Amino acid sequence: MAERTRDLTRFAWLSIAAAIVTIGLKGFAWWITGSVGLLSDAAESVVNLAAAVVALIVLKIAAKGPDKNHHWGHTKAEYFSGAIEGMLIFAAAGVIVVTAVQRLIDPQPLENLGFGLGVSVVASVINGAVGLVLIRAGRRHRSMTLTADGKHLMTDVVTSVGVLAGIGLVHLTGWIIFDPIVALVVGVNIMWTGWRLVSESSAGLMDVSLPKEENDRIRAALARFIDGREVLFHAMRTREAGHRRFMEVHILVPGDWTVKRGHDVITELENILETEFPGLRVTTHLEPIEDPLSYADMDL
Repeated sequence: MAERTRDLTRFAWLSIAAAIVTIGLKGFAWWITGSVGLLSDAAESVVNLAAAVVALIVLKIAAKGPDKNHHWGHTKAEYFSGAIEGMLIFAAAGVIVVTAVQRLIDPQPLENLGFGLGVSVVASVINGAVGLVLIRAGRRHRSMTLTADGKHLMTDVVTSVGVLAGIGLVHLTGWIIFDPIVALVVGVNIMWTGWRLVSESSAGLMDVSLPKEENDRIRAALARFIDGREVLFHAMRTREAGHRRFMEVHILVPGDWTVKRGHDVITELENILETEFPGLRVTTHLEPIEDPLSYADMDL
């Protein structure tokens, strides 16, 4: 557990460093050009920094083991990171939209566009590289915090591309109205990103099931296990809690089996499932196959 904590917080520190660098680059690009589009891009990088700091704190909490008040550990803390990041994104989007509307009403000339674009491109490359690293690490460790942070950085790259396109149009056409228009589009796009993060976090806090594809794979493994045996299964349920995954299932065996024989069967099943699905915590419930009461809970 301690090793895993060091590993994941290392990625959070990488995200913090990238956010600080890109804030400086994009802020400088906005300062020398006066572009509201670049200002919106820099504002999102500030959100990236706040989200990265929250991610670092949450990863430290999520890595704590079970204690007397948290018997299943602290892994659900990761969902708070996504929710907080989503709310920060909404706040940044609001600032962007208000600033863009002001510039639509009162357009301002832009300066040093070529140099400002170059600085922004460098910042976008940094964000893109770090975003890919975080997404891969998040998938490898099943960490929603790292995955969400990485996706946000990749959204930031897309945002930057849109801003650069708008400034490029201003440079080519001389129509400065393109700058606030692109900033408005960027603001709406950022709001959509925030909404998705809040939705995903809420689903996790509500004990969302594993993806349908994975549930189907687990059912197929159960079907292979009972094939040719005098057993049945029902009431299979799954849920996610941060990087941890849980499964429950009822196993029905002949009532004249000894306790040891039934226990041996479910232990074998648990070992097979936990080997085939790494990180899955399996809990089984043994029931007599002849007893009508064993089927009363099939609606689970």
